[in-house]
Amino acid sequence: MATAFWRPDQDPAGSPADDVRSKPAVSFWQAGHAPTLIAAFLYFDLAFMVWVLLGPLAPEISRTLGLTPAQKGLMVALPTLAGALLRVVNGLLVDRIGPKRAGAMNQGIVILGLFLAWSTGIDSFGGTLALGLILGFAGASFAIALPLASRWYPPEHQGKAMGLAGMGNSGTVFAALFAPTLARLFGWNAVLGLACIPLALVLCLYLVLAKDAPNPPAPRKLVDYAALLRQADAWWLMAFYAVTFGGFVGLAASLPIYFTDQFGLSTVVAGYCTAGCVFAGSLVRPLGGALADRIGGVKALMMVYAVAAIALIGVSQASGLPSALALFVVAMLALGTGNGSVFQLVPQRFQAEIGVMTGLVGMAGGVGGFYLASSLGLAKQFTGSFAPGFLIFACLAVVALVSLAKVKTRWRATWKTAARI
Repeated sequence: MATAFWRPDQDPAGSPADDVRSKPAVSFWQAGHAPTLIAAFLYFDLAFMVWVLLGPLAPEISRTLGLTPAQKGLMVALPTLAGALLRVVNGLLVDRIGPKRAGAMNQGIVILGLFLAWSTGIDSFGGTLALGLILGFAGASFAIALPLASRWYPPEHQGKAMGLAGMGNSGTVFAALFAPTLARLFGWNAVLGLACIPLALVLCLYLVLAKDAPNPPAPRKLVDYAALLRQADAWWLMAFYAVTFGGFVGLAASLPIYFTDQFGLSTVVAGYCTAGCVFAGSLVRPLGGALADRIGGVKALMMVYAVAAIALIGVSQASGLPSALALFVVAMLALGTGNGSVFQLVPQRFQAEIGVMTGLVGMAGGVGGFYLASSLGLAKQFTGSFAPGFLIFACLAVVALVSLAKVKTRWRATWKTAARI
């Protein structure tokens, strides 16, 4: 069914929303536009695969180029920072040319960048950083895929729609599974060229399946971002996502380095371990949105932060691979659930500004990932252990939990959709 029932970026006081609210509720699979949801997922999935590609390749790249732990941390962290900043740019682009065309442009830039890196070769630390900046366009896909899908769905299905589209972060599993093996067979530079093949295939499917929702919102301006940043709730939601998504993507990029350095695993085995952890976090993202729809995003997030903090503290003390692996799975399950929960809350508070808020919240998540990945590298170089990096991030999860406990009363008293938070 290809009817746009309601978009959270429509004015809730306007007649389109009033007309939709008078219609009877429909099931999730009857609402929205399924081909677009599929296209958003596939685009997001492959984009995320290459966004963290330097993580699984980091041990091989480090041996070839002789990188220090801090350099390795910065190399895998830079794509997350570039992606974070480009998400705001993409938020503006989506409003002006539509999410479908914006996604096609971003994917084209990533494919071209990977092809040039493969054909010319990378032989320096600076070259890896340049590639990391290009891969940031893949990370910025977040600000395209979610509006592309969510604009087709009514408010009661926002958590599920954004969760399913956002489950594209499972692409990090493919990077962890296949990149180390391909690097062992053909060399790590060849992996950059091989990645262009699935990206090009998915781009073709995306162009066929994706369709922009009718009646798009009026284009936002840069000043709209500034206006939102004057509201405390925007900062709270950004901070909460910086912990959940930042933890997820930071670990996804860093775990191959951790497993090889901490336990002496081969890059292939480290990739398998990373894939298991990342798969857990990716799988539960839509469940996190559905859980938040059922019990409220605040309750779901409070459980998430408590579990994540305990698991990361445990990781910092883990002495063996089995215990560390189990704790990472628990942490990723919690953080993945939190990703879906935050985006159940965003449209409840910022119904008319969901496009802008998606960019801002997504940017904050990328900044959180950059911090975690780079801090782990710095911790290893200056203390000889990854433990301080994990402990500090666990403390951030505790701070997020305490902060959420303080703001929830005001949110429930002032938000129009208090019953769903």
